[in-house]
Amino acid sequence: METSVARALEFDQDQALTSAMAVFRRLGYAGVSIKALEAETGLSSGSIYNSFGSKEALFARAVAHYNQIVVRQRLLTHLQGKPAFAGLVSLFESLLDEPGGKAFGCLLTNSAIEFAGQETEASAALRAGFDLLQTGFTEALLTLPQMTQPDAERGALRLLAFYQGLLVLIRNGHDKEALRVTIPPELKAITGENDA
Repeated sequence: METSVARALEFDQDQALTSAMAVFRRLGYAGVSIKALEAETGLSSGSIYNSFGSKEALFARAVAHYNQIVVRQRLLTHLQGKPAFAGLVSLFESLLDEPGGKAFGCLLTNSAIEFAGQETEASAALRAGFDLLQTGFTEALLTLPQMTQPDAERGALRLLAFYQGLLVLIRNGHDKEALRVTIPPELKAITGENDA
């Protein structure tokens, strides 16, 4: 028993999760086979099952990993230590500039749509990702002098809805420049920043 556990852990789990995260993001949960996971992660099906238990468990871990290395990092990069309005504009505009001009979208958004109305093993990780975004938005809004706690919480929910809406339209191939011009006025309306 100890030998099989040791063998299962003889790989870089973070790298495997990053690879799994990327293929789930591109193809969706239903579109990813165990063979695709083997090809993407470099792991055998035995290693995948021994290390993660199932495709669904691997997906849940990949979503949690995405929350840490993509969502949290994006919030830190654009919002930490910056004026709230400028940071929010930067964050929202960054959604339009996916590397390589691709439009694979957000793993949270894609998965929430794919699993709408279902309670899955990954549901908690999906909710945690949305909560992470909403909390980041609330914290940014609370740095604005005109914001009370209730205003910031309402504004954060509006920001989350706008953020997710942009991601859906981007994934669907909507014109990015047309979307870009909507960002500053929408953020002004939500934040109450008139001169930003």
